[in-house]
Amino acid sequence: MSASAIKEPKVVIIVLNWNGRDLTLQCLHSLANLNYSNHSIVVVDNGSDDGSVDAVKEHHPGVTIIENERNLRWAGGNNVGIEYALDHGADYTLLLNNDTVVDSEMVSELVKVAEKDDSAGILGPKIYYHDRLDLIWYAGGRISWWRGLIWHVGIREQDRGQYDRITDVDYITGCAMMIRRAVVQQIGEIDTDFIAYGEDVDFSLRANNAGYRLIYVPTAVMWHKVSAYWGIVSFRKIFMKIRSNLILFRRYAPVWSWFTTIPLFTLLDAIRVVVLVIIGKIRS
Repeated sequence: MSASAIKEPKVVIIVLNWNGRDLTLQCLHSLANLNYSNHSIVVVDNGSDDGSVDAVKEHHPGVTIIENERNLRWAGGNNVGIEYALDHGADYTLLLNNDTVVDSEMVSELVKVAEKDDSAGILGPKIYYHDRLDLIWYAGGRISWWRGLIWHVGIREQDRGQYDRITDVDYITGCAMMIRRAVVQQIGEIDTDFIAYGEDVDFSLRANNAGYRLIYVPTAVMWHKVSAYWGIVSFRKIFMKIRSNLILFRRYAPVWSWFTTIPLFTLLDAIRVVVLVIIGKIRS
């Protein structure tokens, strides 16, 4: 290890996989080009049966693999990775979706900002759509309790440099969140009550309430393999998102919103589902 690497904080990158063999291999291929020396990569496999584990061993023998016996979902699987990272001396743990491709400087840019302020608790990059390289998927997360909205800043906007400032945000997306060691030690792990969706928002809010900053870093860049167009949505996905949002509202929204905002939010989502059914965008 070089002298410069010894001075760098240790970053453990957690890539969660569940039957995503090809996506995970492509993600790992991009991680192999990182210019940040002091990092290690861990694939946490959630009980895959598609040959993912053997493929990672074959193509990326330097990657550590943790094999869970069953699917622990996003929160549970990442908690296993976080525990491993802390046990192995991580200063930062980077949770990374397997359906992503990262820029070679992403980790170094995140660390550079984090090291300037000990209160920088969770940091996230600028994320583009993979099939539209100039189209933004995430440029920070915002929450409006009174309007009942949780959204990605800049989503589906062409990047014209309008989100090129380092900014404190309301939440960091779980697609890519770099977490300072002290955050987990103080607030604990990701809450598994959500099952799907909302876990990243809850974890961000808990960190922020404990005094840590949530920082969007636009010089850190990656691409996410989701469609840039409004595709087919399943009933299950809609139900899980509504369920998770209601948990978030119960925990963090002001009491008065239960008599104003939340009923309105529920009504509007019901209308949205009906519209999706009518135009054929929902599949069972």
